[in-house]
Amino acid sequence: MKEGIHPAYKEVTVTCACGETFKTQSTRQNIKVDICSKCHPFFTGKQKIVDAEGRVEKFKKKYAKSALAGQGK
Repeated sequence: MKEGIHPAYKEVTVTCACGETFKTQSTRQNIKVDICSKCHPFFTGKQKIVDAEGRVEKFKKKYAKSALAGQGK
């Protein structure tokens, strides 16, 4: 391998939105994630709607109007 072309790996802390933290190695200073293995629905067994961009609320708002219109018939 050539010398001087590889990035320096250092120990960093990964922080999840749920508050969980763990250490890993990376070229970045800090890593922030939305979901980790402590709060991901696959690992916890609990259903949780993960909505980072408001898509779920937009869907509910859009189809709530059509559901109300369909009940009046």
